[in-house]
Amino acid sequence: MKSFDVPQKYRSPLITAIKSFRKKQDKLKKDFTPTHLDFGKVQFYIARHFGFCYGVENAIEIAFRTVNENKGKRIFLLSEMIHNPQVNADLVAEGIQFLQDTKGNKLIPLESLTAEDVVIIPAFGTTIEIENILKHKGINIEKYNTTCPFVEKVWNRSEAIAQNQYTVIVHGKPTHEETRATFSHSAIHTPTVVVNDMQEAIQLGNYILSNLPQSQFYTEFKNQISNNFNFEKDLQKIGVVNQTTMLAEDTLAIADYLRNIMITKYGEANIKNHFADNRDTLCYATNDNQSAVKGMLETKADLALVVGGYNSSNTSHLVELCEMQLPTYYIKSEANFISNRLITHYNFHQHVELETENYLPSNSPVKILITSGASCPDAEVEKVIEKVLSFYNLQDQLPAAIKHFSDN
Repeated sequence: MKSFDVPQKYRSPLITAIKSFRKKQDKLKKDFTPTHLDFGKVQFYIARHFGFCYGVENAIEIAFRTVNENKGKRIFLLSEMIHNPQVNADLVAEGIQFLQDTKGNKLIPLESLTAEDVVIIPAFGTTIEIENILKHKGINIEKYNTTCPFVEKVWNRSEAIAQNQYTVIVHGKPTHEETRATFSHSAIHTPTVVVNDMQEAIQLGNYILSNLPQSQFYTEFKNQISNNFNFEKDLQKIGVVNQTTMLAEDTLAIADYLRNIMITKYGEANIKNHFADNRDTLCYATNDNQSAVKGMLETKADLALVVGGYNSSNTSHLVELCEMQLPTYYIKSEANFISNRLITHYNFHQHVELETENYLPSNSPVKILITSGASCPDAEVEKVIEKVLSFYNLQDQLPAAIKHFSDN
């Protein structure tokens, strides 16, 4: 896979050595057992796959190159480059300005842009409407377009479904930048509906089976259907794609559920005429990271630490997997450790930051599972490990751990 030129401060000697070691041992990426770091009193079990993915590294490389190539020009990002606070803060420090927040609310009017300005398209992509506005102003949106190729793959899949006159059902978070972009790119080709979760898929199924009144559909899905959506016509043939960072089993369950709804309505013999069987459109990193967490969870441990931006969809799903099994703390960085007895962490269900006391158990050894989201620098994971080790006066053992994996 291509290597990218990203700032060295995002790299980690420890994580780089571990990933290199695991890659040599498991070139086909079939072993999802975690990497064991034994520091005596503290033992870490690190997920087989985590951290920057192809799309994120590509976006970071392009963003910093954009700054170097456009000295003296105004440089804008449509919204956050990726969902990581450190990376976005670094870009702001380089003089880049955000045009929108993560919900699409304007921070700087697009009308104020000129053809002399530089605009970076983030890894999530953007809507057709915004693309057209920028093109109309004479801004070259292709030169610094960091849209992840796996997001574009979803757009292409949606277009292929549309060519056969199927309505596209997008499994995604309706306000997420990527889902808004996918919805826009799908809706120019075919009627499109966004479902956030299985509950909404079940509701959609009830409408397809006429168990709920048509008028209620337009109210319930008001902000999640394309313009001029025709309830009677547009729910006769459907296909499912997804936001690339959703839980794999959730998307597959939704697709299976809706397929069964179409069988109920039209019969098994006619299913090919009413449901587009489609492989899920999760990216490789989302699949690998979720599989690695499942492999990691087979190890008995006291707690899990998941590192990443609080608004990161893929990170929240790793948290979701871990918290089903053991105490899990969703943190942005080592700064979340207030002390060895107190930690701040994020509850993504309620969208609040919490403080928890006595999060480290008194038993010895303490066993900790650790992973991070696809937009989290490896350096942050190493800092978290070092911080925990410092509570046991073991941080001086890190160089030996790095040497162990580098030499093997």
